[in-house]
Parts: sequence; C-alpha cells; structure tokens
Amino acid sequence: MAETEEKLQQENQNPEKKPKYKGKHNKPKPWDDDPNIDRWTIQKFDPAWNPTGMLEVSTFSTLFPRYREKYLQDSWPRIESALKQYGVACKLNLVEGSMTVSTTRKTRDPYIVVKARDLIQLLSRSVPAPQAIKILEDEVQCDIIKIGNLVRNKERFVKRRQRLLGPNSSTLKAMEILLDCYILVQGSTVAAMGSFKGLKQVRRVVEECLRNEIHPVYQIKNLMMKKELAKDPALATESWDRFLPTFRKKNVQQKKPKSKEKKAYTPFPPAQPQSKIDKQLESGEYFMTENKKSEKKWQEKQEKQTEKSAEKKRKRDESFRPPEEPTQNSNNNSNKSEEGKKDLTELTESLKSKTKALKKQKKTQEKVNAEEYIA
Repeated sequence: MAETEEKLQQENQNPEKKPKYKGKHNKPKPWDDDPNIDRWTIQKFDPAWNPTGMLEVSTFSTLFPRYREKYLQDSWPRIESALKQYGVACKLNLVEGSMTVSTTRKTRDPYIVVKARDLIQLLSRSVPAPQAIKILEDEVQCDIIKIGNLVRNKERFVKRRQRLLGPNSSTLKAMEILLDCYILVQGSTVAAMGSFKGLKQVRRVVEECLRNEIHPVYQIKNLMMKKELAKDPALATESWDRFLPTFRKKNVQQKKPKSKEKKAYTPFPPAQPQSKIDKQLESGEYFMTENKKSEKKWQEKQEKQTEKSAEKKRKRDESFRPPEEPTQNSNNNSNKSEEGKKDLTELTESLKSKTKALKKQKKTQEKVNAEEYIA
C-alpha cells in the first residue's frame, strides 16, 4: 500500500506523462536524434562484412543483336577486367549471341550480380562500354523503358520518338543536364542511367511523350522551374503549384475519313469472275482452229491500227482548220456601241436645255426694278 501511494505522489508531482512504447525493443535509442548521422547515405560495401563469400552460384544471361557482335568482341577485355575487380565471371558466346555473368568464390558483395546483369542488359541495348561499366557503382542505377507497345501505328511511333530526341538531339541533352542522367533511345527501348529520383522522372517524361499527353519541351520548362525553386529554402515546405506553368492541350481538328457508301446487303455471294477459257467459249474462239485464231488476231490488230491512224489524222487536220469568225459577239458589240452613243446624245441635249434655262433666269433678274418694290 505504501508503494502505491508513493507512485501516486510521484505522478502528481510530474504531470507530464511519458509516452508508452509497445513491444520490448520499440524504445527510443540515443542515436535517433543525433544530427551528425545521415540516414540517406548509401554506405560502400566492405568485403569484411562477408568474409566467407557466396554459398551458391548465381548466373544471369541475356541475348544481344547481331550488329553489336563486333563492338562487344572488341570491348570484351575491358568489361572482363571491370567485373574481375568485384569477383564476377563473364562469358561472351558469339555462336548463340548471348552474354553470361556469374558469381565466383571470390565474390563478396551479394548485390553485385544484379549490377552485372544490368551491365549486360545495357550493353545489349547499344550503350557504350565505358558508360555501361559505371552501373557497377553503388550510386548509379539503370532503367530500360519499353516504348514499342505504347503506340500501335508505326508512323506515329517514329514521329513521337523523334519528338523525344528533338532537333540534333537537343531535347535529350537538355533532359540529361536537368535530371543528371544518361539517356539513350535505341529502337523500341529507352535506356537510362542515374539516381532513383532522376530515373523516375525520365520514365514519366518518356511515357507521357509517347502517349501524346505532354510535349517534352513543356516537361523541360517544368523541370527548370523546379530546379530554381529547390534552391530557395523558404519554399521547401510550401506547394509549388502556383509557380509552375500549366499547359492546356489543344484539340486540333483532323480531317474526317471519307465514308464509303455501304452496298445493300445480299445473302448471296458475288458472281465468280469468268476465266480465260469461259471467255473463249462465250466468243466461240475455243472451237476455232489455230489458223483461224491467228487470222482473227491479225484482223483485230489491223482494226486497232486503222483506228489509231484515223485519230492521229484527225489531230493533224485540226491544226489546219481556220478559226470560227465571231458573228454573234460582233453584233453584240455593235449594239452596245449604238446604245452608248444614244446615251451620250441624250446627255448633251439635257445639258444644253439646262444652260438655256439658266440664261433666261439671269436676263429676267437684270430687268427687275428695285424702286417698284420700295414703298
């Protein structure tokens, strides 16, 4: 009883209650609030962490296109030496057209096999060997984006893929600088290398471009704005929507396809076209002898020649025909000229009559006496 009373007194003295933690180990640690510890840094692998090595052999293999055969054959010693540092064996099979990587007894890092698999995948997608070897570093990741199935029409696919590249690959270079990633467009895939954050943005830009949602140029403008806003620490906790530009998609009117007139439905199939023998039977040529057939052909040939010669003669004679005299047009012109003359005479007569009337008015005004009207 005395112990419980003491506990109650202590609780009354300390009104601030301590938080209760569930579980045996879910308690605050002294290093939780340490400002010197950066929890986001990726620590470099130390071979001392795994002194015994791997228990099982892990292998990965991938095929490569024929046009990459010569380049891979030339650069294979360099790839072999780069993988040897991490204790990974690699093999190039030119008969099957495949590359294989596998762990050895000297392998200590368990994740390096996955990195080696990414390396051979990048090499098969036409990434240069010096660039592809960088994937073995801990900070560098890769992503191979498949774009072949995003657009059905081949012409549209080529157009949108070119839109992603830009003139002289300027759009692609701008994206590489802004996202700090290496991007390579090859065939129906886009290979990207960089940080996780950059790869996520690359995938979004590529997929939206191929789906015809947002043009890459607008995406670049957005990324530039975000890069500038990230420099200001005051805006770290605020929303950036008011600063970012909004792009509206314009619906361009497309030409409507010409609708074909639908024929009336009939349950019966169309008549079968006549064969050569059927036509000969119909004309009676099938039963003719070879001499008669040759005579008929010669006659048809002669008829065609006479028709052509008559047509050519008609064309030659047309150039020697005199042009037709304009009879009706001349009459119309003469009528028009006569009507014009009549109008002119009427105008002159009306003007003369008006001048005479004005002269008479002036004479009458001169004869008027002003004294007659004065009182």
